[in-house]
Amino acid sequence: MPLPDIRNICVVLVSTRNPLNIGAAARAMSNFGIRNLRLVNPYEPGFREARSAVGAAATLQDARIFSTLAEAIADCVLVIGTTGGRDRNLDNTLRRLQDAAPLVEQEAARGMVAVVFGSEKRGLSNDDLSYCHWTMNIPTAEDHVSMNLGQAVAVSLYEITRVPASTELAPSPESPALTIGDSLATSAESERLAASLLQALGLSGYVKPGTDAAVEDRVRRLVRRMRLTSGDADLVQGMVKQILWKLQKENG
Repeated sequence: MPLPDIRNICVVLVSTRNPLNIGAAARAMSNFGIRNLRLVNPYEPGFREARSAVGAAATLQDARIFSTLAEAIADCVLVIGTTGGRDRNLDNTLRRLQDAAPLVEQEAARGMVAVVFGSEKRGLSNDDLSYCHWTMNIPTAEDHVSMNLGQAVAVSLYEITRVPASTELAPSPESPALTIGDSLATSAESERLAASLLQALGLSGYVKPGTDAAVEDRVRRLVRRMRLTSGDADLVQGMVKQILWKLQKENG
């Protein structure tokens, strides 16, 4: 088995503040040949300082800044959230790093894969995780679960890029078989479909006042669990648009 296509792997840091952590994460990326760094709403003074980190200048110089996670992962076909909390109540499927890593090889052959890390203090929020297809954690000692951000990035990328050549990778049940010329829906396509579904649910009266945020979170997760191809996402989007047109006509 070939190693993962590292050109199709990006690291996304959400709301990071400490320049040492940003620099360490970028340096770890350089160690493993991964250059695609994306930062979501970073603490600007910290990011400016991190750009001077020894050994990380090239990766940080090319880093892209986004105001939202949705924008940062728009072109990704697989988005993996990371968490150190074992007791946290997650709606996402949770995998250990060593079990998740072989799946990255499979998905990186189909398109861009994002590995998302949260802020030093709080990690990823539930809203952040609603944009992820599944979540992974690094097995650590019970009495010291949390890892430094730079260390977590380094350990994750080491495991992801070292998939042994002898590994027999069975197709993931969450990854549909693709026909020639088709591809998995990107995060942006999934988000457009989720937005249309939410609009239809609002017009139909399904979404009650005060429940908008909860329903939005559940619909976003539902669409991502479906792992639609780009063609199927376009087909379902067309169906929902027709339903929307009918609802708007009746309500107008």
